[in-house]
Amino acid sequence: MIRHFMSRQFLAFLLTGGLAACVNFGSRILYDRWLDFSSSVVLAYLTGMVTAFILARVFVFTGGSQSVRRSALIFVLVNGVAVLQTWAISMALYYLLPLAGVEHYMPEIAHAVGVAAPVFTSYLGHKKFSFR
Repeated sequence: MIRHFMSRQFLAFLLTGGLAACVNFGSRILYDRWLDFSSSVVLAYLTGMVTAFILARVFVFTGGSQSVRRSALIFVLVNGVAVLQTWAISMALYYLLPLAGVEHYMPEIAHAVGVAAPVFTSYLGHKKFSFR
């Protein structure tokens, strides 16, 4: 299993995923102007997911034989699991960080940790299912 994470493909996944995570993170800050934190996290995740699909299809998983439509459908399903991980971790930290005395940048910290959490499960899901 560890060999999956010691490859050029995983490095490309981390780089493109990092860019998509920046889109996710930045758009959440923008969405916060009009929505509550919880809704902003979910909408930002969707924005980042579209970015991630395009980048993964073009730069990471280039040899897949599935149609774009099928890959997109499975990509959404894999990310359904990841968005639950992101949301749960972000929300837990949103309420736990103040109890730990964290006051500055608390929503940003909570969301950043939530976004980073599903990187390994998402990679395996996309490698095995979304872009096979």
